[in-house]
Amino acid sequence: MRRRVVITGIGPITPIGTGKDAFWEGLSSGRSGVRRVDDVIDLTDIDVKIGAPVVDFDPTAHLDPKRARHLDRSAQLALVSAGLALRDAGLGSGDYDPNRAGVVSGTGIGGMETFVENARELADRGPRRVSPFFVTRLMPNALAGEISIEYGLRGVNFGVVSACASGSHAIGIAGEWIAGGLADVVIAGGAESVMLRITYAGFTRIGALSKRNDQPERASRPFDRDRDGFVMGEGAGFLVLESAEEAERRGAHVYAELAGFGMTGDAFHITSPAEDGDGARRAIEMALSRAGVGAAEIDYINAHGTSTEPNDRIETVAIKRALGEAARTVKISSTKSQVGHLLGAAGGVEAIATLLSMKHGLIPATQNYETSDPACDLDYTAQSTPMEIRNALSNSFGFGGQNAVLLFRRTPSGGAD
Repeated sequence: MRRRVVITGIGPITPIGTGKDAFWEGLSSGRSGVRRVDDVIDLTDIDVKIGAPVVDFDPTAHLDPKRARHLDRSAQLALVSAGLALRDAGLGSGDYDPNRAGVVSGTGIGGMETFVENARELADRGPRRVSPFFVTRLMPNALAGEISIEYGLRGVNFGVVSACASGSHAIGIAGEWIAGGLADVVIAGGAESVMLRITYAGFTRIGALSKRNDQPERASRPFDRDRDGFVMGEGAGFLVLESAEEAERRGAHVYAELAGFGMTGDAFHITSPAEDGDGARRAIEMALSRAGVGAAEIDYINAHGTSTEPNDRIETVAIKRALGEAARTVKISSTKSQVGHLLGAAGGVEAIATLLSMKHGLIPATQNYETSDPACDLDYTAQSTPMEIRNALSNSFGFGGQNAVLLFRRTPSGGAD
């Protein structure tokens, strides 16, 4: 018998704020975290000069300085985000059986900063200058390993790498483990920090990034006719998932129930989704089916909404095919318009944005949505809209044709302080 799964803690670290209160203030006020970054990253001969960094993050304010030095920035973000989520959930080490508590982390690339630094040292100064921590800082599963070590989580432990769907896959998989009885408590989400010269060069070469350098705050414009690419960002978003019984036992605050999860593959192209949006459609339909929720019952969709021409157009097709006539009335928005694309962290941060929208009864606007595109003809929420949200979807679609959709359902205590 499957158990119900609820969210009891969140820990966002984003370009517009760290912690749930700061993040929500930035999100609800429409503030942008996008700015010029060529003052800190050498982008001299690269066309793109903008990004969405986390500017207020000092790992030594949260971690032992020596420990922090042994971690890639992505792992630093993940550890602190997980700690914020645990504190928000009111969970201490004595509140759960460590053998029944686990972690699932998502990241799209892993310790790229570590790779670049050590490759430079190898080329310039030889193999003896490569850090003895190179391997453990580089590996993508270091996030899950370090979180489990830090918080003594000895249960299920897994690292997900599915590009921009990684964070959502991590949350969905964690929910499946709890529902199936493999764990009682799981910390799950994603982190990413790859704002580096080589990453900018790679994404620029495939034409994925916005070049609106003279208007950074207006560069990320999902579903807008004049969109020209995504804005690279960094951050982390981890959540605490528990069985409903466990949360009730300890009187925990519940944000919402993770009622449905869909994951599919496009089997089409390594970067481009199929024109008919079939993979995304099936993931949405799977989440609806597993939750037992009808298309007309969805109030809000936090879209993948990258601000690239093909993604926004094809995501629109997928939503229309999955929801039918209900697609015309559902509210949709993309928080990437404010924080940029956080790659492997996107799914975790956007899940948190969805939960906060449900808690506060407010759908944040898709910022910079100014000119409608005939190919994107749904309601993308140009203005923030107060609304009771009972059921919401959070979409994530990654390179490799890997799709993940989360369905959150409001519980009787959901949204209560």
